[in-house]
Amino acid sequence: MSLSTIAEEASPKDDDYVRTVNVDSPSPQMQPRQRTFGSPAAILGLVSLGTVFLCFSILTLASESVNTPSVLVVIATFYGGISQIIVGVWEMFLGNTFSAVVFTTYGCFNFIYGVLCLPRTGHAATYTVNRVVGHQFHSAIGIHLAIWGSITFLLLLGALQTTIPLVAMHASFVCALTCLSSNVFYDNPRLAIAGGALGIVASLCAYYSALSLFWEQYTSFSFIHFPLMIISF
Repeated sequence: MSLSTIAEEASPKDDDYVRTVNVDSPSPQMQPRQRTFGSPAAILGLVSLGTVFLCFSILTLASESVNTPSVLVVIATFYGGISQIIVGVWEMFLGNTFSAVVFTTYGCFNFIYGVLCLPRTGHAATYTVNRVVGHQFHSAIGIHLAIWGSITFLLLLGALQTTIPLVAMHASFVCALTCLSSNVFYDNPRLAIAGGALGIVASLCAYYSALSLFWEQYTSFSFIHFPLMIISF
């Protein structure tokens, strides 16, 4: 005799199971129902990551015309920081350890940037002498960027067998942070321009990675599609 699956009215206690009855066996067998979860990395993680990179890079290139990064603080804190922390926790729940570490790390980076730029936190005031921010504050920012560049380099090593856009995103961000950190110590405008340009490249790579996961054949037209460019070697 073959197995026959009988769909029965489930009780509140058995909402997550489908009851199957083997006609040869008097005892029913319970099989778990398959659940599917969406990918938070494509919608929230990479898009917010690319948006913060893009805003940060554009303000770096336009530093002469924009002196107060208030808009970037709001975007980095509420869109970049909060959403990436949520994505990191979500990815950890799904079992994606690497994605969880990446998004949680960048979420904390955005929060730290917001705290440094908010006047009420008093961090800049500790380096102020006669209402003028001293050189030590800029040196501390340079060390801060250098440390985050090193952390991003470690994340880059963990992404070498993912996709080409993700590798390019991490590599561009490492180079951007290195240029910006060097600009703080050597005061070379060319390094700031290079850091801003590389940040835009990193944001474009993040957008590409997000859209390659987000634009699928059952949500959009078939010709609107980006290949994943998976690295396989």
